[in-house]
Amino acid sequence: MTPTVLIFRTDLLPPSETFIASQAHALRRHAPVFAGLRRVRTGLDLDPCEYVTLTATNSLPDRLRRRIFLETGLEIGFAPRFFRSLALRRPALLHAHFAVDAAAALPIQKHLGVPLLVTLHGYDVTASDASLHRTAAGRVFLRRRDALFARASLFLCVSEHIRAQAIARGFPAAKLRTLPIGVDLDLFAPNPLRSPSRDPIVLFIGRLVEKKGCTHLLGAMALVEHRHPTAKLLIVGDGPLLESLRAQARATLRRCTFLGPQPPCIVRDLMHRASVLAAPSIVAADGDTEGLPIVLCEALALGLPIAAFRGPGVSEAVVDNETALLAPSKDEAALAGCISTLLDDPARAASLAAAGRRRAEQHFSLAAQTALLESVYDGLLQ
Repeated sequence: MTPTVLIFRTDLLPPSETFIASQAHALRRHAPVFAGLRRVRTGLDLDPCEYVTLTATNSLPDRLRRRIFLETGLEIGFAPRFFRSLALRRPALLHAHFAVDAAAALPIQKHLGVPLLVTLHGYDVTASDASLHRTAAGRVFLRRRDALFARASLFLCVSEHIRAQAIARGFPAAKLRTLPIGVDLDLFAPNPLRSPSRDPIVLFIGRLVEKKGCTHLLGAMALVEHRHPTAKLLIVGDGPLLESLRAQARATLRRCTFLGPQPPCIVRDLMHRASVLAAPSIVAADGDTEGLPIVLCEALALGLPIAAFRGPGVSEAVVDNETALLAPSKDEAALAGCISTLLDDPARAASLAAAGRRRAEQHFSLAAQTALLESVYDGLLQ
């Protein structure tokens, strides 16, 4: 019988988290069932048969139910249908994404009596305690952190940087293992007929938060426009900095369009049309950093040239001057130089793209990485 694995994320599933859905759907010897406290209205498409949530709406009563569950950890007496639905799936394992979500899932793990595996992605081990304390979920994590350390069977880190940060934050070193997620190399394959737009497109994909560094990309593009007047910047994503970034772009750039969140098929099409993927990630003021940016792995697999800031996570995904051009963090002039080089020199861009595809095949194959994950599952179930 195929073992069932509960894939837990408090919110199922934000548009930016295709990597969680892709990993779950790539399982071959285990059956995934998504579990969470609510569905995100504008989130990724999930078959109704493959997920279980505590609440069905965003009404005031349902919001209160989620908050009570999160804060108190009340179990079956408070949410009998939720726990009954989970138990009926007969899960053998609970796999939570992000440490903050894993802390919220501890009552589920206790009730079901199954091993708990946690994937650590980024902010959950890099953001400061003060930053985490600003949210209800973060406060719950801080209260339950020691219990999580004790009850989790294993923590998977998406990069060596995340593993080092986890050790520094007190996670038990013996329970830490590095395992990147990877990308579908067939879905993200170079298009032999690829023809970038006549007017060069610089593409940004990501949440509009401080660590993604979009404000520095806008500064760099003001310099790029002097050398490439027809170049245009496309920004895919949403977030709390949207309005301030729009105001900055209106004041400094001629050709910049904010596209908002887009479905995966549109994002992939934009990557095929783009000339450069820009990834200006930085260390945020609260310490939050990248874990392993999946968009960089996708760009490598597609053969899309990359210009980025050197830094945590990024420098594990790409190799400077081999698969990408990297600039010192927050150096907008240097980033503009990297972007301009890729626009000026098609041969250099093609060489980086070919090397990027090879790197993706060697290190970031979703099939290979998921096979390793299933071996981890097997070990825990034994």
